[in-house]
Amino acid sequence: MRVHEIRELSNDQLYEELVKAGRELMNLRFGAATNQLTNTNEPGSVKKTIARLRTVIRERRIQEAG
Repeated sequence: MRVHEIRELSNDQLYEELVKAGRELMNLRFGAATNQLTNTNEPGSVKKTIARLRTVIRERRIQEAG
Protein backbone atom coordinates (compact mmCIF):
# COMPACT_ATOMS: atom_id res chain seq x y z
CA MET A 1 0.00 0.00 0.00
CA ARG A 2 1.23 3.43 -0.88
CA VAL A 3 1.01 6.45 1.40
CA HIS A 4 -1.55 8.29 -0.72
CA GLU A 5 -3.80 5.20 -0.61
CA ILE A 6 -3.42 4.97 3.16
CA ARG A 7 -4.25 8.65 3.68
CA GLU A 8 -7.56 8.17 1.83
CA LEU A 9 -8.74 5.59 4.40
CA SER A 10 -10.89 6.45 7.39
CA ASN A 11 -9.63 5.91 10.93
CA ASP A 12 -11.58 2.67 11.32
CA GLN A 13 -10.21 1.37 8.03
CA LEU A 14 -6.68 2.28 9.14
CA TYR A 15 -6.98 0.17 12.28
CA GLU A 16 -8.48 -2.73 10.29
CA GLU A 17 -5.60 -2.60 7.82
CA LEU A 18 -3.10 -2.47 10.68
CA VAL A 19 -4.56 -5.61 12.26
CA LYS A 20 -4.66 -7.36 8.88
CA ALA A 21 -1.04 -6.45 8.14
CA GLY A 22 0.03 -7.65 11.60
CA ARG A 23 -1.59 -11.03 11.00
CA GLU A 24 0.00 -11.25 7.57
CA LEU A 25 3.43 -10.52 9.04
CA MET A 26 2.95 -13.21 11.68
CA ASN A 27 2.02 -15.75 9.00
CA LEU A 28 5.04 -14.75 6.93
CA ARG A 29 7.31 -15.21 9.95
CA PHE A 30 5.95 -18.71 10.45
CA GLY A 31 6.48 -19.42 6.77
CA ALA A 32 10.06 -18.16 6.99
CA ALA A 33 10.74 -20.33 10.03
CA THR A 34 9.56 -23.42 8.17
CA ASN A 35 11.30 -22.47 4.89
CA GLN A 36 8.03 -22.16 2.99
CA LEU A 37 8.41 -18.59 1.71
CA THR A 38 8.62 -18.16 -2.04
CA ASN A 39 9.35 -14.42 -1.83
CA THR A 40 11.77 -13.63 0.98
CA ASN A 41 11.31 -9.87 0.48
CA GLU A 42 7.65 -9.99 1.44
CA PRO A 43 8.11 -9.65 5.24
CA GLY A 44 10.08 -6.46 4.70
CA SER A 45 7.38 -4.92 2.53
CA VAL A 46 4.70 -5.81 5.09
CA LYS A 47 6.81 -4.20 7.83
CA LYS A 48 7.03 -1.03 5.73
CA THR A 49 3.26 -1.05 5.23
CA ILE A 50 2.77 -1.36 9.00
CA ALA A 51 5.13 1.56 9.54
CA ARG A 52 3.23 3.67 7.00
CA LEU A 53 -0.08 2.86 8.68
CA ARG A 54 1.27 3.75 12.12
CA THR A 55 2.75 6.99 10.77
CA VAL A 56 -0.57 8.13 9.31
CA ILE A 57 -2.40 7.19 12.53
CA ARG A 58 0.14 9.18 14.55
CA GLU A 59 -0.14 12.18 12.22
CA ARG A 60 -3.91 12.22 12.63
CA ARG A 61 -3.65 11.99 16.43
CA ILE A 62 -1.24 14.94 16.50
CA GLN A 63 -3.47 16.91 14.16
CA GLU A 64 -6.55 16.28 16.36
CA ALA A 65 -4.70 17.29 19.55
CA GLY A 66 -3.22 20.46 18.12
